[in-house]
Amino acid sequence: MKKLNLLIFLLLPLFCLAQSTLKGKVASETKSLEWAEISILNKEGKIVDGTTTKEDGSFEINLKNGSYKIEISLLGFTDYEKEISLEKNTDLGIIVLKENETKLVEVVVQSKKKTIEQKTDRLVYNLENNVTTTGGDALSAINTAPGVVVKNDVITILGKGTSRVMIDGRLIELTGEELNNFLKSISAADIKNIEVISNPPAKYEADGTGGLINIIMKKGVRDSWKNSTTVSYDQNKYGIYTLRDNFFYSKNKFRFSASVNGKTGYKNATENLDMYFPDGLSKMNADTKVKNENFSGKLALDYDLSDRTTIGFQFMNDRNNPDFGSDIKIEKYNTQNELQNVTLNKSFTDKGSKNQTYNAHLITKIDSLNRKLSFDVDYFNYNSKFDRGFIANNYNPDMEFIDINQAGRNISNQDIDNWSFKADMEHPFQTFNLSYGAKMSFTNSLSDVVFYNTITGTPELDPSQSNRFKYTENNQAVYINGDKKINEKWNLQAGLRLENTQTTGFSETINQENVNDYLKLFPTFYASYKKNDNNTFSLNYGKRINRPRFDLLNPFRVYINSNSYSEGNPFLKPSFSDNFELAHSYKEVLRTSVFVNAITNGYGVVFTSNPETNTQIVTRENYYKGLNYGLGETYSASFADWWQSENTLYFLGSETKFIKDINATPSNSLQIDFTTNNTFVLGKNTKLQIDFNYSSPFKNGLYEIGYASSFDIGFKQDLLNKTLQIAFLANDIFNTSYLKDFTSVVNGVKQVYSQNESNRFVRLSVIYNFGNKKINVKERNFGNQEERKRVN
Repeated sequence: MKKLNLLIFLLLPLFCLAQSTLKGKVASETKSLEWAEISILNKEGKIVDGTTTKEDGSFEINLKNGSYKIEISLLGFTDYEKEISLEKNTDLGIIVLKENETKLVEVVVQSKKKTIEQKTDRLVYNLENNVTTTGGDALSAINTAPGVVVKNDVITILGKGTSRVMIDGRLIELTGEELNNFLKSISAADIKNIEVISNPPAKYEADGTGGLINIIMKKGVRDSWKNSTTVSYDQNKYGIYTLRDNFFYSKNKFRFSASVNGKTGYKNATENLDMYFPDGLSKMNADTKVKNENFSGKLALDYDLSDRTTIGFQFMNDRNNPDFGSDIKIEKYNTQNELQNVTLNKSFTDKGSKNQTYNAHLITKIDSLNRKLSFDVDYFNYNSKFDRGFIANNYNPDMEFIDINQAGRNISNQDIDNWSFKADMEHPFQTFNLSYGAKMSFTNSLSDVVFYNTITGTPELDPSQSNRFKYTENNQAVYINGDKKINEKWNLQAGLRLENTQTTGFSETINQENVNDYLKLFPTFYASYKKNDNNTFSLNYGKRINRPRFDLLNPFRVYINSNSYSEGNPFLKPSFSDNFELAHSYKEVLRTSVFVNAITNGYGVVFTSNPETNTQIVTRENYYKGLNYGLGETYSASFADWWQSENTLYFLGSETKFIKDINATPSNSLQIDFTTNNTFVLGKNTKLQIDFNYSSPFKNGLYEIGYASSFDIGFKQDLLNKTLQIAFLANDIFNTSYLKDFTSVVNGVKQVYSQNESNRFVRLSVIYNFGNKKINVKERNFGNQEERKRVN
């Protein structure tokens, strides 16, 4: 009955709103322009309607009365923008678009959109002018967005923490390495812009303390098709080949898209770990050759049942096989720093994962007043394997063999299934806009760990190091969100999300069950004030939750090497954060933000060392509460007609208090992060990009982290009327962007860790586009994204 009442509530049209017709004609200085794209945006900058011009350049759109921005774009012409207030039928007359190329001696400057745009609840980054993303993927594109950092498989909004990723407003339910592999399968050339949402509205899942990164895919017009093929080669110590092909087709009521992505090759990774035990230093060095093998594909179909109703289906398949072999050397010294013995650990890991995602959706406009209802049904399956065999031999300082330290085979498998159901309603009124909806999600996870002792040459099962773990999680959520333009100066938005979660974790091997059930409210609030044409202020607040990944809840251990292992924690609880931000924009050129992020019941990795056994244990604990705060500046500059520069400077601080006795002392310090991206137009079809970023050493809670920096140079040449592009990128030229001096002190044992995963490389890319470039295939992501992101 409750579900029926909810469905009736979502479907019920409440009011009839006044509407008017907006029309006009688009032309150049000499002729009418057909196929010009007309976009109508609301005050938040979201597209609410659109069309294309007819053969005579005319267009006509029915809209509810209110304030909008109209945007008109056509290849080869300068974009047109205008604020309009619609109270009656309006004819804009003839709108003349100008050619977008102006010759300046030997340099040709092309008109382009602003690289960064500030909206009420998000920052919009238009990456079309960044040469370093050419031939790249969505992950590299995200790393160029202002205030966003990608390091060691983690995507972070500065001062906020680990961020979620969406595509066209649909959350991707993957994290870490799996999320990165998925993003690498998406071509940067198909991205229109990236939205950085530090405080997400109530419509979006409340999971994730670090805000949201929303990737908006390119869209176009009807009755068209396009194919884009990209071939690239990366050279680090080894080589990596990438091939991508994306096909889009739109005809009448039918739209179809397909993509295939393949990558193969190797990269080199090095790790160093120094552990200062009471009886002397233990020094580990690891060199790993990682196989980079990925294949993914996607199909999407949409069909217009009527002018108001569309149904669609999506299927995505992604497979990864990152096998790797490692050579690990462990040197142990006494208190006089004399070498006592050496352990050589050689291993090979057969690693793989695959996932399949199915989505069916229905979108219907209830009436001509932009009331829109959408339904999504999703099924997601993920499974992975991990098979690692190793042998560690002991040697004396003269490298004479003593004995076998340890030998074993560690096998781990995980299988996750998820069903989710979503309903969202956009319900505009004459005086304000309202949206509301609901989601139900059901997740089952099964993982097992098996360990065989192979020191005798014959595998022997070790039950004490083997385990089978079942985990279920159900989540129900409802939300409501409203926004209103008070007057020409003030805009307000407020929302409330309610989430109810039930989890059960059961270890068959140790017969241990852990149950959790919680109901939480997540409010959001936004206010913006436009003092004048030059100055705009905004204030926002939001509450978030950070749920542990499924694999972190498995209580059993997996050995990393002979004296180091990692184990999950079934008692791990979610953490919560309260986020506040005050921002100012001056002429949309200089942007200043002040923010505070308060975390309660925070959890994270704890590197614990046992000085009695000289063993390192990697665990996860709810061990702290903290306060992160900062000041951020973003400056967009045109130093010359041919030189565009985007610059960010952040000052970040933190305060941390440990809420669990982990025998360590918190320490915090100031962090400075600086980035400058510079685009130089060298000719009509030639661009040069020079980027630099630097992050200072800093302390945060349990850890101290060394500096990181990167100097990149990119070059792009357009050929054959831009159907062919050749791009070159030299990334991290000085090899300084890796994780270094990652230090912690627990149980009186100091550990210093560094990791370098081949960030320095050169890339050559060739992109070929053909077909009708006026594509119109909308990218729609999957509705069960909250669960997928926590898959490891």
